Amino acid sequence: MLVLSRRVGERLIIGDDIVITVIDVRNDGVRIGIDAPRDVRVNRAEVLEAVEKANTEAVAADDAVADALRALRPPTPEA
Repeated sequence: MLVLSRRVGERLIIGDDIVITVIDVRNDGVRIGIDAPRDVRVNRAEVLEAVEKANTEAVAADDAVADALRALRPPTPEA
């Protein structure tokens, strides 16, 4: 991991097309701006971890949960 000190207004350049700019520094955190191509995904790690946890919990649903969900579905007409 590369650790750098930056001041407000200073930038980091990653590759040829990603620029990270320090916007503001406060006691409780740092605000940064990220300029990247549209095809580059930029996500907060805690959001991705929460989605992964929710997906894992959804996959682990037991038969009782599946039966409860099936009960919510309207009955299909007999042909």
